[in-house]
Amino acid sequence: MRICGIKASHDGGVAVIEDGRLLFSYEIEKLRNGERYSSLGNLERVTEILAAEGLTPADIDQFVVDGWYTKDDAGQTAVTVDAAGRPVHLRVAPYLESPGDEGPLQRHTFSGHGLGDYASYTHVANHLIGTYCSSPFAARGEDAFVLVWDGLITPRLYRVRAATREVDFVEALMPVFGGSFAAFCARFEPYLPDTDDVTSDRFIRHHLSVAGKAMAYAAMGRVETGAFAAFDDLMAEFHDIPVDRVGVLGDKVAANRDELMPGLSNADLIATYQAYVGHNLLERLTSAVRSRFPGGGHNLVLGGGCALNIKWNTAIRASGVFQDVFVPPFPNDAGAAIGTAACEMFRRGGTALEWNVYSGPRITTGTLPDGWSARPCDERALAALLHAEDEPVVVLSGRAELGPRALGNRSIIAPATSTRMKDLLNDIKNRAQYRPVAPICLEDRAPEVFDPGTPDPYMIFEHRMRPGWAERVPAIVHLDGTARLQTIASTQDTAAVRILTAYAEISGIPVLCNTSANLEGRGFFPDVESAARWGGTRYIWSEGTLYTNPDAG
Repeated sequence: MRICGIKASHDGGVAVIEDGRLLFSYEIEKLRNGERYSSLGNLERVTEILAAEGLTPADIDQFVVDGWYTKDDAGQTAVTVDAAGRPVHLRVAPYLESPGDEGPLQRHTFSGHGLGDYASYTHVANHLIGTYCSSPFAARGEDAFVLVWDGLITPRLYRVRAATREVDFVEALMPVFGGSFAAFCARFEPYLPDTDDVTSDRFIRHHLSVAGKAMAYAAMGRVETGAFAAFDDLMAEFHDIPVDRVGVLGDKVAANRDELMPGLSNADLIATYQAYVGHNLLERLTSAVRSRFPGGGHNLVLGGGCALNIKWNTAIRASGVFQDVFVPPFPNDAGAAIGTAACEMFRRGGTALEWNVYSGPRITTGTLPDGWSARPCDERALAALLHAEDEPVVVLSGRAELGPRALGNRSIIAPATSTRMKDLLNDIKNRAQYRPVAPICLEDRAPEVFDPGTPDPYMIFEHRMRPGWAERVPAIVHLDGTARLQTIASTQDTAAVRILTAYAEISGIPVLCNTSANLEGRGFFPDVESAARWGGTRYIWSEGTLYTNPDAG
């Protein structure tokens, strides 16, 4: 059974599941240096992506399209896409299930547009089922709670029972939309939107970009817990605000900051609001689980864009409320095509999804511009070059990572031993200097460098430096002393493992810098040519070949 999941709106993508195994997932932004958060654009892309994997639409048994909130002229839920050179309205399920539905997995059916009789599930369902089915709990046949918190919904807690495959809604935890953190931060410098470019598409792209940057910016401020009471009052005042006015709380603070929160800088306000929301989330989550499901031993899966906030994730895991907490590398809409295909898989009797994080588009070479030379270079030789020259290298290998974070296959890696490297990497990527650079570390040695240093292959939780290590690898230490760690197991068969293992043997340090290899505002480099034309580093390594341009970088 081949199921093709399609995400047509922002963070568009196409994924295929065959008999419970993910064959591939292409995010549109990772094709042809596409803009971050790109939508599908046109339905012909589905055929193109399938063809890249040796498939045709006739090879697909069931197409499934993710639900959304936009409407067509008749008031029906639909996403506008191009087909055969003209715009069409692709009918889809709504964003969220309704009280009269058969439950969270209500199946909607439509037909046409070359997709035959296609299915659609709510947008919330894709996060709910996609994250559960990709979890180790599903693989072990265990029950789990799933917390879904995404842009246009408040945090919703569900329960999945593995043995009976029942999916039940537990409760909505608090009246805070998933997009509220970004909307709040966008009321303050440096995140005020550009008033000269206020098209709908640009506004959405700006909004989607704010949360990740603001998490980093918050490290420049202090959390003022005394301001929580003021936020309580504001939340009570704006308890029933509609989603299109989600920024009103930030507007109120910005207009009355000297009265409401005197003495707080922009960074203080952002740090405090982030901490306030995380505190309330954990309090409501704890209350819901302990009061209704006493006994402990529960598993929790986090889904939706808010599951990318490592502060909130870390607080939930450290609370002790749950036996285990899992977040996939694609909890946001980058995983929506996978999630909506998983809904169909689950409804047809499947539970656990077999998947690999390196299931995106394959790397290609392209045509190199003048000035670049190529020579054979294995991973050990590359590790020796990193140690000797203390320079960043673009590493492009195999299939791209799923989700928004580079995990070694589309990365710029560099030694972390000099204080200048963080500034250098931010400079060549045209990023603000407060932005952190992530570490990649061998899993078996992570506990000696980081606290807790537990396995974290997808950069989902927060870690701190063990004594003495901040001085040895200063480039990967954030302003607040934390690190967004990626651990990598020595048993993995990837170029990144072999590079890091060799580097640790040569240097004695099991850590390298790891930041995404991409053009500013774009998805990962799809080929060596793109990285060479960018020219931010003098070295590019791909599939056993080192490309060099002494004039680059």
